[in-house]
Amino acid sequence: MNFLQRTATIAPPGYNRWLVPPAAIALHMCIGQIYGFSVFKKPLAQALGVTAPAAGDWTQPEVGLSFSIALAVLGVSAALFGKWVEKNGPRLTMVVSALCFCGGLVIAAGGVFWHQLWLLYLGYGLLGGIGLGLGYIAPVSTLVKWFPDRPGMATGLAIMGFGGGALIGAPLAEELMRHFAGPEG
Repeated sequence: MNFLQRTATIAPPGYNRWLVPPAAIALHMCIGQIYGFSVFKKPLAQALGVTAPAAGDWTQPEVGLSFSIALAVLGVSAALFGKWVEKNGPRLTMVVSALCFCGGLVIAAGGVFWHQLWLLYLGYGLLGGIGLGLGYIAPVSTLVKWFPDRPGMATGLAIMGFGGGALIGAPLAEELMRHFAGPEG
C-alpha cells in the first residue's frame, strides 16, 4: 500500500510538469459523464415496459432525481472531504473515488434489476456522488500544486475534462445502449 501513500507521489527532480494535465483531464473526462445522464432517463423510466410503458414504470422525474442527488452529494462531499484529500494525496483519493463510484453503479444496477428506485438513489445518487466529489477535487488540487504560477489555467484544464466527459460520454452511452439492446428493445 506504499504506492497509495502521499509520500509516494513526490516527483523526482526535473520531472516535466506538463505530463500531469493530460492525466487530470482524463480523470475528469471519466467522471464528467454524469452530465450525459439525460440519455439514461427514458430507458430507465421504461425498464419494466421495455418497448412500451407498463404499470410500475418509474417516471422520468423520479429517475432524474438520482442525477440531482448525485450532483448535490458531489458538491457536499467535495467540501467535506477536501481536508482528507490534502492529507492522503491524490492516489488514495482516486482509488477511494473509483471504489465509491463503481460500487454505486453496481448498487444502482441492482436497483434497476430488482426495480427498486431507492437503490438507484442510494447507489448512483449517494455513493456515486461521493465518488464523483472525491474524483472531482483530487485532480484540481493536484494541478494547482503543480502549477502554482498558473492556478487559473490549472483549474481550467481539469474542468475542461469534466465537460469533455459529457461530450464524449452521452453519445457513447447511446451507442452502447443500441448495441447491447435485446430483441425487445
